[in-house]
Order: sequence, then structure tokens, then C-alpha cells
Amino acid sequence: MIRVESLSVSFGRVQAVREVPFHVAPGEAFGLVGESGSGKSTVLGAIAGLIQDWSGTISVAGQPQGRRRDKAFHKRLQMVFQDPYGALHPRHVVDRIVGEPAAIHGLDEVGARVEKALGEVGLGPAFRYRYPHQLSGGQRQRVAIARALILEPEILLLDEPTSALDVSVQAEVLNLLARLRAERGLTYILVSHDLAVIAHMCDRLAVMRDGRVVEEMGVEELRAGAPREAYTRRLLAASRGYDRAAAEGFESTT
Repeated sequence: MIRVESLSVSFGRVQAVREVPFHVAPGEAFGLVGESGSGKSTVLGAIAGLIQDWSGTISVAGQPQGRRRDKAFHKRLQMVFQDPYGALHPRHVVDRIVGEPAAIHGLDEVGARVEKALGEVGLGPAFRYRYPHQLSGGQRQRVAIARALILEPEILLLDEPTSALDVSVQAEVLNLLARLRAERGLTYILVSHDLAVIAHMCDRLAVMRDGRVVEEMGVEELRAGAPREAYTRRLLAASRGYDRAAAEGFESTT
């Protein structure tokens, strides 16, 4: 469904992504994991068409992608962002926020589509005419997911979708995303710095460091604690809680 080959992205003199390769099969959940600044979100931005200055090859559903994307591309692929408040227009009600993509694409029965999308993410009709500031963080992220779903895409790009939420809400949103994937046969690319989230949600993952992929593995290898690279082993140790030796290990290699 997605194939990335030799993807590189630069911002001025800073090379944020360096020759990144990976592929994602239809219906698969693929994780990109690494420290902040490792290039994970930049990869998603290039795939989504939000970043246009890149080199390499990006193919979606067998179709090579250029710098600009058409409406058909955005109907097939949608993105859910990290900050559920910043991603929603503060002066628009939920009904308009969720329905806007359908209106842009000229779909009919927008109101019915909005109600269906909200229902799929566990929000009833009472939420349609609320503003984002009247919602909790978890509810705002559910609205963002509903907005992505209203076009009935095949692919969702998920950029740290739970990192801005309280721990008590994170599991609810992750379970919602897992259910939607199972019901709709969606393909996911999930970016996270949290290996526990990746292990829960994904089939395979790539570990990024300094803009490069340093290791790719199945999630069963991750759960077995058997990564090949020392950097991945340190990430795994860090995900289990604070460890002074692991923290000093990161400091000594940067």
C-alpha cells in the first residue's frame, strides 16, 4: 500500500531525513519509533504531501507521488495529528470541523456522514454543536479521528496520536484506533517515541535515529526483547521506566 525508497528531506542546511526506505502492506500497521528529532514526523509529512521539498520515491497504492497531491490522494489517505486542540479550528463547531472534508470533496448527505463518523468514534449527536474548548483532550482527538474517517480513507497516518493525552485516556484512543483498523481494513503508519504503544498497535516497525532507519523488525522481536542494534535496546530499556545507566547511554552517543 505504501512504498518509500531513499526518502531524504532537508530544511536549509539541516538534513532531517536521510535515505529512508520501508514498505507497508495493505491492512498492516507499521510503526516509526525514535527519539524526538529523529525524523519520524517529517517522514509522515512527506508521505502526506505536507512537505514538498523531498527527494526519493513515495508510492501509495502502486501510484508514484509527486510534490503535489490531488483530491483522490487525500480521499485515500488522511492524517491524525499529535495535538488534538491545535488541529481543530477553535471557532468552528464539531459539525463543521468533521463535515468540512466531505464538503470539499463534494460528497452528498454531509450531515448524515458527520453523525455516522462521530458515532464510530464514540461521540453521540450531543457533541455535534460543541466547540473544541468544550471538549476534553480525548474527545478532541476522537473528533480529529472522525474528521479523518469521513472520507472513508484506506490509509491513516497517525503522528503521536495519544502523546498529548492523559495516561487514563491514551488506552481508550489506542483501542478505538485498533477497532477501526479491524473493522475497516485500514492501513496505518503510526509514529511514536513510546515502544509500548508501538508493540500494542503495530505488526512491524522501523527504528529511526538522526534521520536514518537503523533497524527494522517485527513486533514479536520487540516483545521478545531481541533487537539487534544497541540504540534500539536502549530505547527499549528507557520505555520500561527511568534508568540512570540507560539515560547516560543516550547522552554519551549524542
